[in-house]
Amino acid sequence: MYDTIILGAGASGLFLGDLLKKNYLIIEHNNEIGKKIKVSGGGKCNIANKVLSPKNYDGDNKFIRKTFEKFNNKDLLNFLKRNNLKVFEKKKNQYFFESSEVLLNYFKKNVKNVLLNTQILGIEKNKILTSKGEFEAKNIVVATGGVSFKKLGASNIGYKIAENLGHNIKILKPALVGFTVQKQEEWFKKLSGISFLADVKIGEYSYKDNVLFSHRGITGPAILNASLRWNRGKIVIDFLAGKNMFYFLKNPNKQISTQLPLPKRFVKEFLDVLGVVDKKIKFLTKEEKEKLKLFNNYEFAPAGTFGFEKAEVTKGGVNTDEIDEFMRSKFSPNIFFIGEVLDVTGELGGYNFQWAFSSAFSAFLFLSR
Repeated sequence: MYDTIILGAGASGLFLGDLLKKNYLIIEHNNEIGKKIKVSGGGKCNIANKVLSPKNYDGDNKFIRKTFEKFNNKDLLNFLKRNNLKVFEKKKNQYFFESSEVLLNYFKKNVKNVLLNTQILGIEKNKILTSKGEFEAKNIVVATGGVSFKKLGASNIGYKIAENLGHNIKILKPALVGFTVQKQEEWFKKLSGISFLADVKIGEYSYKDNVLFSHRGITGPAILNASLRWNRGKIVIDFLAGKNMFYFLKNPNKQISTQLPLPKRFVKEFLDVLGVVDKKIKFLTKEEKEKLKLFNNYEFAPAGTFGFEKAEVTKGGVNTDEIDEFMRSKFSPNIFFIGEVLDVTGELGGYNFQWAFSSAFSAFLFLSR
């Protein structure tokens, strides 16, 4: 019998295995560890962020705060430094590796007890049922992730295990994902490939970053973050990222498109949508000037998202009201849930890796007693 069996060889499961050191087993259904780590951050793995707060997450603030009190971004960066895992600070306080292989190679070297190509079928008390037989452990840690990126082997087994134990699952939704559009925004699709800095607002949240028009709708970092907060209804885009449009339209003898700091193709298409001819500023009517204010305040209601296949993470999951501060099930004290399977989802910028490591550390504190 093992002391601990970990289900899933993603970031949270691998980190926990590295912390435990002995008498553990990780069971993984893929043919290699860390498939999602490998492709994250464009293959460079955005591992952490210099700024960390529960406000960067969708989930229960108190639960998240308690977890970070045990292991925060400074602790994660110190762990990386102690193990000579060099990271580089890039845009907006984000830390990346030169290649995700840096982290993967560390785990391959230090986390030895991994059983690959093994389907997890379920659990019965202290037993894990798999395609390769039954395994027994004093404690079982569910680190199976979400349902995004099915091509990387994502499955819903973690949620099924939780439901069988009596846990409630908050509705699963794709997050950090692009939006599809309704008929009114079909013009977005004509601009496929165009990207620029904008400010996307949804409720109390505002994300200033690039937007990217797509043949399916609209995406880019600002939109991906907005998707984390979106359920239904409208979002607002300031295409000029906080600067008033009339700040740029100073020369009355020049056309609109020559003065706005935006791709001309976008400006001309948007003007067409607004019903405003691209002309010299001095010839604009009062009504046309009013329409131009939409460059700073364009509202639209997405039709939906690009779905789980394109989503970077899964929003929703195991209800954290039913999980204690050490990630233990309040219904089955020998079962733990860590990482993305829980109802905690971070913004872009290393926040989901941070949660994977922090939640794993909380479980470790109890398991190492």
